[in-house]
Amino acid sequence: MLFAVCLMTAASVKTDGSTGPGGINTANLDTTVSPKADFYQFACGGWMKAHPLTDEYSRLGTFDLLAENNSRQIRDLIVELSAGDIDLKTTGGKVGLLYKMAMDSVKLNREGCQPILSYLEKVKAVKTQSEMLELVAKMSRLGVDAYFSIFVGPDEKNSDMNLLQTYQGGLGLGDRDYYVKEDEHNKEILEKYQAHIVRMFCLAGYPEDEAKRAAEDVLVLEKRLAKVSYDRLQLRDPYINYHKMSLAELEEAIPEMDWGLFFHSLGLENVEEINLRQVEIIKETAAIFAEGELDLQKSYLIWKIIDASAGYLSDDFINANFDFYDKVLSGKKEISPRWKRAVASVDGALGEAVGQLYVEKYFPAEAKQRMETLVANLKQAFAERLLALTWMSEETKAKALDKLTSMGVKIGYPDKWTDYSALKLKNDSYFANVLRISEFHFDEMLDKMGKPVDKAQWLMNPQTVNAYYAPSMNEICFPAGILQPPYFDMNADDAVNYGAIGVVIGHEMTHGFDDQGRHYDRDGNLNDWWTPEDSEKFEERAQVLVDWFNKIEVLPGLHANGELTLGENIGDYGGLQIAFQAFRHVEKEKPLTDIDGFTPEQRFYLSYASLWASNIRDESIRLLTQMDVHSLGRWRVNATLPHIDGWYEAFEIMPDDPMYLAPEERAVIW
Repeated sequence: MLFAVCLMTAASVKTDGSTGPGGINTANLDTTVSPKADFYQFACGGWMKAHPLTDEYSRLGTFDLLAENNSRQIRDLIVELSAGDIDLKTTGGKVGLLYKMAMDSVKLNREGCQPILSYLEKVKAVKTQSEMLELVAKMSRLGVDAYFSIFVGPDEKNSDMNLLQTYQGGLGLGDRDYYVKEDEHNKEILEKYQAHIVRMFCLAGYPEDEAKRAAEDVLVLEKRLAKVSYDRLQLRDPYINYHKMSLAELEEAIPEMDWGLFFHSLGLENVEEINLRQVEIIKETAAIFAEGELDLQKSYLIWKIIDASAGYLSDDFINANFDFYDKVLSGKKEISPRWKRAVASVDGALGEAVGQLYVEKYFPAEAKQRMETLVANLKQAFAERLLALTWMSEETKAKALDKLTSMGVKIGYPDKWTDYSALKLKNDSYFANVLRISEFHFDEMLDKMGKPVDKAQWLMNPQTVNAYYAPSMNEICFPAGILQPPYFDMNADDAVNYGAIGVVIGHEMTHGFDDQGRHYDRDGNLNDWWTPEDSEKFEERAQVLVDWFNKIEVLPGLHANGELTLGENIGDYGGLQIAFQAFRHVEKEKPLTDIDGFTPEQRFYLSYASLWASNIRDESIRLLTQMDVHSLGRWRVNATLPHIDGWYEAFEIMPDDPMYLAPEERAVIW
């Protein structure tokens, strides 16, 4: 469960726009609109007008601007490493070389499709199903996931131990609904996807008639996989995604695949247990292999290689990818400059190496100390709210408090860093080095199988502008990338910081008690610790938010998905309640005055709303509504605040105001 946050707009400015000790940038407001009618427009309208969408973006928000600033800071670090002589024995040298190769458009364009041809030839040379299975496994090691993916992670019912697991995949469009839903939008996307496949095969050297036949094969196979894939609601149910079995049980249940050969080809020996998170996709894959249609499978695997490799090849491949995945799916009009794409590639491939450099230069120690205080205050406030619940039994309440108390906290950066000394890069090609890095990380992951979980491990890089709650570890994490102005401002007053980073902290804590996280106990094990009566009461209260968000029409004829976004909506709801209670405690000890005509309580809610200021294209609205577990920014404000009593008091919202929701219709959860 990851919470993709957006940064707050300029948090501490005076009415003239200059930096001050606290307050809200009034230029970001739209005072032509009443906060009682459209709070999002009131709080963010000025910002949206001042930041129109450029062709590079399908969505431009405060989060995007902070992420871009981070990219510029990272680029400055990397450029220094890529200049002059590069020592590949050092981690910095490896970072510098990869960036230098990503920026070398002349070499990349000269090579064209050449870097991947040997891999395509390996597929063409396959003569038996055993050879195909072996090649599929070996390509997984290189970052090409066909049919399904393999990973090692905590056993959800024995969270102290790592377990080999599978996860459904194999769909180029990433979501089953594009293949199985018959509405006009998804049909159009599927047609354009097929045309994109043809274009990419042609770039890889195939005649157009062969490319068209291959694209048809790919769609036949991907549609089969889509029909048995779980939808996004099913993927949110932890119980139906847990099917742990022994190797003997696996071989008996799905005998069509040679599992010994598959695991050996992956680099795994002595596999004893595995969790097939979605059994159906594995059975369908086995059926495809049993049918023995090698030509169909070859077209599919070649496509997986081309698709996975395109971002590391010539501009022809990169532009073709952009035209479909960015233009068609999300509405972007212009590709990002090469340096941004190069930084993102290096950041993704050698994340902790970049992160260590980033932290040394940009992360102040005092920010971590301030965050530790905020987290402690938020935990106390959450505990108070738990104790005050009238709908939960004392038995469940005691276990909830135990889980909250046991919740781990990670701030800034890891205590130990990834050791890249075993990674060997060469000054030959960008694509070849990307494969070496993929294999390095794959082996690093496989080495954890059957071993105790490293509780110090981070699931995000420290330079990432984000935060997360990990249910199997019962921990919250706030990387250094998010702990900076204007999102987290050391100079801002408590009203602004509790309304922004305070709500984020509360949001992540609440994930431990949302519709998914509540199924994990204090130790991170999938374990029902609720009484049946309390579970029923929780579901009744959560349904209020489901029904409320389902009513929202995000575009004409397109509604929000309250079931899909429930966990994040509960997180926002809980984060607001917890952070506001913590803020009131702090304010009692250190009273704040009005600034720019806004009370401290009003600044709290304005600060929260400013997290989600953004402009977005219709194509992106459609994409996110179908695939994203987060509600759109506008509705994280206008649909959530009507359920928050403190917001009514702060802005004196009355029954005849447009955003008013009667108390009996509001959600009452945490």
